[in-house]
Amino acid sequence: MSDLGRQKLAETKLALLRAPSAGGRNTIINELVKTGKYESFVTDTTRPPRYNDGVLEQDGVEYWFRSEDDFFEDLSNGLYIEAEIIHGQQVSGMSIRETEKAASHGKVAISDIHFEGVENVVSAKPDTFVIFITPPSFEEWIKRFRGRGQITEEEFQSRFESAEHDYAHALNNDYYRFVINDSYLLSADHIRHIIETNDYPAGVNREAREVSEQVYERIKAELRP
Repeated sequence: MSDLGRQKLAETKLALLRAPSAGGRNTIINELVKTGKYESFVTDTTRPPRYNDGVLEQDGVEYWFRSEDDFFEDLSNGLYIEAEIIHGQQVSGMSIRETEKAASHGKVAISDIHFEGVENVVSAKPDTFVIFITPPSFEEWIKRFRGRGQITEEEFQSRFESAEHDYAHALNNDYYRFVINDSYLLSADHIRHIIETNDYPAGVNREAREVSEQVYERIKAELRP
C-alpha cells in the first residue's frame, strides 16, 4: 500500500464484516447504509457479474467489476489497501479511492472482505472494527445457502470449504466480535452498537461465539466424515 493509502485509511472510521457465504452480511450492510451513517465500501473484483435471485449484479453496487489488467496495474502502483485471491477463482481488493470517498462524506466505511485481507487491514489500522456474523445454526445456514441464486455444485463445495477457513480465522483472532444473524434487523442494531459506542456486552458476544464454534464443528464434520 502506498503512503497515500495509509494516510487515507487513518482518516477513516472503518468496519469490516465477515461471514460465511449466505451469512447475510450484504443484507446487513445495506440496512446500515440506510441509517445515513455508513457508506458501503465497494470492493473491486476481477470476476464477471452474476445473477442473484434473478437480478444481475451492477457495477459500483455489489462490486466494481474490473479487468485483470486494470486491477493489477493499480495493485502494482500501491493503490489497494489489500487484495486477495478469492475461492481460487478471482482477485478482489479494497481500493484507496473508496476510503477517500467515505472519509470525504464523514461516514463510517463498512466493507465485506475475504478473511485473508482482514489481517492486512488490521495491521495497517488497528482500530478497525472487525465483526463476524454467523447464522443461528448449521441447518439454517445450509437452508439459506441452497436458497441463493445461480450457483454450481462445484462453487457450492468451494464456498463450503472457504467457510471452514472463515470460521477458523474468526475463532482464532481476538479482534473479532461475534453477532448471530437470526434477524437481520436485530443483527444490524447489534453491529451499530458495537461501532457507535465501541462497546458490546460480553455475554452477547460469548453466545454468538459459541454458536460459531458449533457451526464450525459441523462444517469440519461434513468435510471430513
